[in-house]
Order: sequence, then structure tokens, then C-alpha cells
Amino acid sequence: MKRIFLSPPHIGSYEKKYIAEVFESNYIAPVGEHITRFENEIAERFGICGALALSSGTAAIHLALRLLNVQPNDIIFCASLTFVGSANPILYEKAIPVFIDSEPETWNMSPSALERAFQKYTQMGKKPKAVIVVDIYGQSADMDTLLNICKKYNTPVIEDAAEAVGAKYKSRYNGSFGDYGVFSFNGNKMITTSGGGMLLSDNLDAIRKARYWSTQAREPVVHYEHHEMGFNYRMSNVLAAIGLGQLHILNDNILACRMIFQEYVSELNHISGIDFMPEPEDYESNRWLTLMTIESSMMSPIEMINHLEEHSIESRPVWKPMHMQPLFKGTDFFSHNPDNLPVCEQLFKTGICLPSGPGMTKEEQSRVIKCILSKILQ
Repeated sequence: MKRIFLSPPHIGSYEKKYIAEVFESNYIAPVGEHITRFENEIAERFGICGALALSSGTAAIHLALRLLNVQPNDIIFCASLTFVGSANPILYEKAIPVFIDSEPETWNMSPSALERAFQKYTQMGKKPKAVIVVDIYGQSADMDTLLNICKKYNTPVIEDAAEAVGAKYKSRYNGSFGDYGVFSFNGNKMITTSGGGMLLSDNLDAIRKARYWSTQAREPVVHYEHHEMGFNYRMSNVLAAIGLGQLHILNDNILACRMIFQEYVSELNHISGIDFMPEPEDYESNRWLTLMTIESSMMSPIEMINHLEEHSIESRPVWKPMHMQPLFKGTDFFSHNPDNLPVCEQLFKTGICLPSGPGMTKEEQSRVIKCILSKILQ
């Protein structure tokens, strides 16, 4: 039986053309025309002044923290419901992560939990150095409310839009809201460069500094001169060529994923105990992955995941919250409602990511839906 993957890459007709241009020019190192074009087209497309193509979204977050002069023992607020790449760079700089719960309306960072975190740490004289807001699974956080809170406490924002390329909040693209924005172009994302990411900012001086750091902080002299510690974080010209091709199909990919989501909802949402990730008014998710929740009284996500795997269908649980990870044992955490189970823990307990790559066929989705129904209705 042919395997159905969770979110495989979807390749268009331009990628090979641009890669061929790279090989013809022999600029296969992290320099060349295509990486510059990719950065410029990303910046123009998403309404941002500057963009820096890097080896990963995680590298972009790391450089953003360094640009904000994060020091050992500084406090960094971060969404708990996210991939570990959002939080690991905090540890790179020996800072201290404090995790914030989700809200039920968006599944992203809870404004009320963030406000309580600010109140506590401000009273302690430990105001955070930055807040990492994450747009999980292609959906924006409540950016207006979160940014107003951060502005009140004069704290910069890193918007981790790694999963939200092409998503919008109030007609504005995600990745453009914080002091720094982050995209990921990993192999399973809405557009891919095989591996890679992007740092975004309207602060062009900061982008220039990050570019310097990302190429081992080499000084502009003939010999190899280094005054600061740098990193090998630059994207290659070859991968940037893939990204240029992928930009041509971004809108088509988003439309395809949104249609896949609607088909899952149409076929499954009528079942009591089944629900899907919400999309508030004025939000436009890219629906990178379709997320479904199953009431605990019916079954656990793992039971459904194992059932799908038996039929050669890949699926996964919702992100395990960072404050529950052994790596971050003992870190502080602020719940959306202190009297109830944290929202992010409830989502981990009940949530499942369904196959929803933009290249998914109707026949493949029908097979997944039939498999889900066979387990629920057995």
C-alpha cells in the first residue's frame, strides 16, 4: 500500500530551471545572484525592508536574540506550544526561558498568561529581554493584543512564523509584526529549500550585522580577520534557487492546504467529540497542517496515530509543550487559566496532525478519512 506522508515537499516547474542557472554560473557556495534574489523577493512579497537567508529558522531566532543583546541569565518569554527550535536558541545564549500557555481561540500565546508573566517578573526586577511569539501550524497569534502588552513593558518581540509562511493577520503577512520575524523552509514546510530559514526585519542595520555574524564574522579584508565570534549560518545559493522556484507556487500551496482542511471538516466535524483548529475572523491561516482534536473519552491521539500507521498513513501528535519537556524541567510556566488544565496540555492530550501536504490527492485524502472513520465508528 502506497504510504501517505504527513507533509511532503511539493515541487513546481521553476525549481529545476533556477538550479540549472546556479550550476551554469558555478555559484554553488553561499554566495551568488540567487540568494540575493531570494532575499529581495521575500522582503518585497511580505512587506518587510530586509531579509537574510540562513541555514534554518532556528539560526534566525538565535541571531535575533544576539541582535537584542541577550546575555546569560536574561529572561526570555516563549510560547510553550511549539517546536523545540523556538526555544533552543535561548539556551544557546545561556538565558532563562519562561513559557507561556496557549489561548483556546487561536491555540497560540495567551495574552492573559503573558500579562501575568510580565507582572510577576517586572515586580521581581527581572523584566524579560524579549518575547518569542510563535504562529503554530500556520495560524497567527493574536498579534495586536500581544504586541500592545509587549509595548506597555517596552519589550521587543521575535515573531516565529516558521510554520506560517503566507499566513495573514488582519490582511498583513505573518513574519512582519515583531522587531524580528522568522521563516522556516524545512522540507515539510509550506515552501521548502530542502533546509533553510530566513531572518526578517525593517531594521536594515540589524540585518547587515546578522549577515556578518552568519558568515563567521569575517572582516572585509583580503586575509581572514575575525574581531567577533561568528556562525556558519548562511544559506547556499543552490538552496536559494529552490526557494525562488517555490515562491511561484506559494499561493497555490496555501489554497490546496485550505481546501484539504475544509474537506476534513466537511467529512468529520459532524461527529460528536471531533473538532478542528479554529480560525478567528480576520485571520487567514495557511493551514500548513490540519489539526484535529478527539475527546479523551473516545480515544487518545496515539490510538488513532497507531491505527493510521497500520494503514501506511503518517500522522503525529500536536507539539508536546516545552514546559513539559525534560530539557526544560523546572522552568517557570504561566497558564491561560490557572484554575484549569493548561490549554497547551489539553491540546497535546487530544490533538493529532493529519496528512495535509499541498500535493495530496483527493483519493489519498479519501483514504485517510475512511481510515479515521473506521476507527471512530468501530
